[in-house]
Amino acid sequence: MASGKPASGEDSLIACYFRPLATDPGAYSLDDDAGALMPSGDDIVVTTDAIVEGVHFLPDDPPDTVARKALRVNLSDLAAKGAVPAGFVLTLALRSADEVWLKPFASALGEDAAQFGCPLLGGDTVSTPGPLMVSVTAFGRVPPGRMVHRSGAGVGERVMVTGTIGDAALGLAILRGGKVHAAASDKAARDALVGRYRVPQPRVALAEIVRDHASAAMDVSDGLAGDLAKLCSVSGVSAVIEVDAIPLSDAARDLVTRGVIGPETLITGGDDYEILCTMAEDRVGPFTQAAWVAGVAVSSIGTIVAGSSVPKFVDKEGREIALERLSYSHF
Repeated sequence: MASGKPASGEDSLIACYFRPLATDPGAYSLDDDAGALMPSGDDIVVTTDAIVEGVHFLPDDPPDTVARKALRVNLSDLAAKGAVPAGFVLTLALRSADEVWLKPFASALGEDAAQFGCPLLGGDTVSTPGPLMVSVTAFGRVPPGRMVHRSGAGVGERVMVTGTIGDAALGLAILRGGKVHAAASDKAARDALVGRYRVPQPRVALAEIVRDHASAAMDVSDGLAGDLAKLCSVSGVSAVIEVDAIPLSDAARDLVTRGVIGPETLITGGDDYEILCTMAEDRVGPFTQAAWVAGVAVSSIGTIVAGSSVPKFVDKEGREIALERLSYSHF
């Protein structure tokens, strides 16, 4: 994004919709070829995620929800690393410069940038025959050497997760029709589940709390089962997870109780954007209390064990639940 005086359609688009979002001094009003993060003595954490029409959002999803999801999935990564948002750059691939789509997109993006303290620093806009694509690279700050990695889980530690699991997968299923849509007859419940799919709730408020208590952490984006397997693999451990301890919303629990879906749908579906982390037993109480003060529910769902096998999910009698797949995968 560059050029002070609009000299092209692209420059006009940037000036109209995105320059008002570039309030940080390091954005230089989007008049330069790059932005700058001002030095603070912290380590800079960098993460990037793209969302693609037809893959991460549906063609008829409202543009404001697309904007919020694009930024928030990156903020979720930062929170899981214990990083406080510092800024982001945006790449936007559009079929056309449609004001009806761009105006609510830019407005929602600006609202979220202000809410989460993550200003726009720059980026690029390009045309595409489709599908539409939004890519965000976000930057966060942590004290030197304090980023929380996936690789720190130790035997005997507890496995913790924030919020509820599986709602976004159910929201997508509702939008696609089929048995979940038919079974979820309560409109308020349907709207809540669809909202979890379209607009993630990144746990930014827990960044410092995760940093202070967790030995390993990542966000749940591709499904709890698969993401836990990734964390365990790089930590050189395994885990046993109590399925009944996995936190569910009332709407999700109702569908499970009625036999509409099984637990596998919830723990492998993806798009939760909750934080999955491990910690020593004596950290669980302080972590839970600090999260409660921050307004985020957390649950203890299992234990890290020795070994290199895929984590086991067991029922209340201790019997293993076989999973046909662990998570969503692009390939």
